[in-house]
Amino acid sequence: MRCPYCGNDDTQVKDSRPTEDSNAIRRRRVCNGCGGRFTTFERVQLRDLVVVKKSGRRVPFDREKLARSVNTALRKRQVDPEVAERMISGVVRQLESVGEVEVTSDQIGEYVMEGLKGLDDVAFVRFASVYKNFSSADDFQSFLTEMGGDDPEERG
Repeated sequence: MRCPYCGNDDTQVKDSRPTEDSNAIRRRRVCNGCGGRFTTFERVQLRDLVVVKKSGRRVPFDREKLARSVNTALRKRQVDPEVAERMISGVVRQLESVGEVEVTSDQIGEYVMEGLKGLDDVAFVRFASVYKNFSSADDFQSFLTEMGGDDPEERG
């Protein structure tokens, strides 16, 4: 495993243990070159997924990109990182169980929104605002009304 700090290929595993949900192995590593410590995760991958973008372009599925998007939506929210990781793993399992090699970006977005809705309302709306490309405050209000949220004008 290449060191993320210095790029050295000579790293050593110091500790391995399953994650809380037992869907991955967490490995603590140390670089024999610079002494840097970092964590890696080893997961089962059932198939290589391809994402079909709205433009029709096809790109390899990137779990890390999915995790970055979810973690951006969850930034500064009180959600346990292990819970977020389980939600991300759940989304990946759903995508792999569709049975197709190709999945659409819309499918991914819907699965993530479904997962975030159960974790944190603010993160859910944050993700939706990017996924659905909100361009004004009216878009937020329409979305919240559609989702059964409060209409601020009714509160007086």
